[in-house]
Amino acid sequence: MSTKVQNEKRGNRKKRTGYVVSDVQNKTITVEVTRRTAHKLYKKVVKVKKRFAVHDENNEARVGDFVRIVETRPLSKNKRWRLMDIISRGE
Repeated sequence: MSTKVQNEKRGNRKKRTGYVVSDVQNKTITVEVTRRTAHKLYKKVVKVKKRFAVHDENNEARVGDFVRIVETRPLSKNKRWRLMDIISRGE
């Protein structure tokens, strides 16, 4: 199945990049995504952090890794994201 046909079928899924902050659970990692946004009233640019529970089927990501995650169907109470790939390994 070509990529174009697959994307039309599934629609555009959100992608995020962030650092793995926890890998204690089985097949689950916690990824912290940082973004910069303007404060609503004062317009100062501030960093906003959010943590996502991410499905890691093969338990391949480790704490400190920089990873790309993609939106998916609900896999559990908190997991709505899955690991797409590991961009770089942590130290």
